[in-house]
Amino acid sequence: MNEVLSRGDTEEAPAFAQQEGVKWYIPHHGVYHPKKHKIRVVFDCSARFRGTSLNDHLLSGPDLTNNLVGVLRRFKKYPYAITCDVEKMFHRFIVRENDRDYLYFLWWPNGDVKKEPKEYGMKVHLFGATSSPGCASYGLKYMASQEEEVHPLAARFIMHDFYVDDRLTSVESAQQAEDLIQGTREICQKGRLHLHKFISNDCQVLESVPRSERAVDVILNLLFEQLPIESVLGVQ
Repeated sequence: MNEVLSRGDTEEAPAFAQQEGVKWYIPHHGVYHPKKHKIRVVFDCSARFRGTSLNDHLLSGPDLTNNLVGVLRRFKKYPYAITCDVEKMFHRFIVRENDRDYLYFLWWPNGDVKKEPKEYGMKVHLFGATSSPGCASYGLKYMASQEEEVHPLAARFIMHDFYVDDRLTSVESAQQAEDLIQGTREICQKGRLHLHKFISNDCQVLESVPRSERAVDVILNLLFEQLPIESVLGVQ
């Protein structure tokens, strides 16, 4: 929760509270990843109060998620494979101010449970909200469309080979892979998106990525004949 606060994804109410209208409070809890041993905050937008929930009133919008079969087929088409991930993708897209009164929650200042909890309000789209995937997918595709002339290969990658926050594709050469990674990182940096957890089946391609942006469990050792097997979207 301290990370959520320090990143500016939320702020203490009533800084942006509307003078009139409904406030909606979202319960939250921590979920541990069984393999990563990390906890993340999950806001339960499906929690009901008096027979209704926030998700009951949110529109999903058009389905902008790329077809999974198509993404996986292109991933296996060429010999040089690349995967990466957008860090906390939904939190990178801002909710307009007049909608934020539906994103309140309670939390203890500095996590001190001996104090009275205070009201906070999220400023970004939430994991678990019906509208978040559509808003984030639209934002990504729009961002890529603005860079098609400068980074055509990277823009196509973002528009067609992203599956929610997982990105995977394959290309014909190591140089193409390096150019694709560089162009995609530049596009995402303009949109203040952090692209990380890069994995490739080629050592030369991995070396072109800063060590801090590679997947944590990838051990790069050029003396190894093979890189460790990784899994993405159920495919090794």
